[in-house]
Amino acid sequence: MKFNYQLLLLFLLSVFIFSCSEDEDEEYLGNWSELSDFDGVPRSDAVGFTINNKGYIGTGYDGDDRLNDFWEYDPEFNYWTQKADFPGEARTGAVGIGTNNKGYIGTGYDGEEKLNDFWEFDATNNIWERKADFSGSGRYGAVGFAINNKIIVGTGYDENYLKDFYEFDPDTDTWTKIISIGGSKRTDASCFVIGTKAYVTSGLDNGSYLTDLWEYDPISGLWTEKRDIADTDDDDDYDDDYTTIARLSAVGFAVNGFGYLATGSSSSLSSTVWEYDPVYDLWDEKTSYEGPTRTEAVGFSIGSKIYITTGRSSSYYLDDIWSFDPNEEYDEDN
Repeated sequence: MKFNYQLLLLFLLSVFIFSCSEDEDEEYLGNWSELSDFDGVPRSDAVGFTINNKGYIGTGYDGDDRLNDFWEYDPEFNYWTQKADFPGEARTGAVGIGTNNKGYIGTGYDGEEKLNDFWEFDATNNIWERKADFSGSGRYGAVGFAINNKIIVGTGYDENYLKDFYEFDPDTDTWTKIISIGGSKRTDASCFVIGTKAYVTSGLDNGSYLTDLWEYDPISGLWTEKRDIADTDDDDDYDDDYTTIARLSAVGFAVNGFGYLATGSSSSLSSTVWEYDPVYDLWDEKTSYEGPTRTEAVGFSIGSKIYITTGRSSSYYLDDIWSFDPNEEYDEDN
């Protein structure tokens, strides 16, 4: 029987076209750029936040010691400046929250004790001041965010997985317990603030990666459950691709009215990046993180860009920094 080379050629061509089509489908919107390395020692489980269009990083663990140094990043000129050391106990697993002109660090673990102290950083004068202790139990792996000129801290681990939340008023230096988040207790969750609402999702509870998402309204003081971040709705197909959103120790941030999750780990380290649209309560996958995969990184948003730095990959501690523009076309050379 004579072999049909034309048929074979057509078959191989169709395979090539299909493969190219699949590759094109896997290209998502958003572009990553590597910047000047963090000047401090590589570390994981630090805190990061924004004050007046500057990024700040402090505390963490370098593989041998817990740290209390503190650094400022200038995105306009792409350089780092060391600031006054954090005066509390060196720690990991703390919360870090930035406002328009102040930053806050509290809770965490110093290697022996779970902590509940709370500190305010005045970026203008480079001064730290101890504030009223966090009124919940000492803990690590909590989440914290600023909304309506108040600081909100909750969840975490204190020998028990937690779901309680507390509000700090900087004007009166007082804490007030607020309504606990619904659903599961959790540690190492992620959060972001979009407009006048805050969102908490993911994390770990009793060995399970959580897939619920909760919206906090500071006016009513209530939590509202949103759609899950996994394929749990058999009646609709909007979540069919929600296979890589849930994770722990991820970086959460918000830019231009959208929330984002990046880095972290589930069954393995994650490089996927997901964008949350609060109007439609839907997630969309973006261009994957291009730095080494990692967990326990820190991130902050400035203007229309997101910045991720530090973290660890297994026992390797990292000090590179990457920026992400979620609306820029992907450029593999940049």
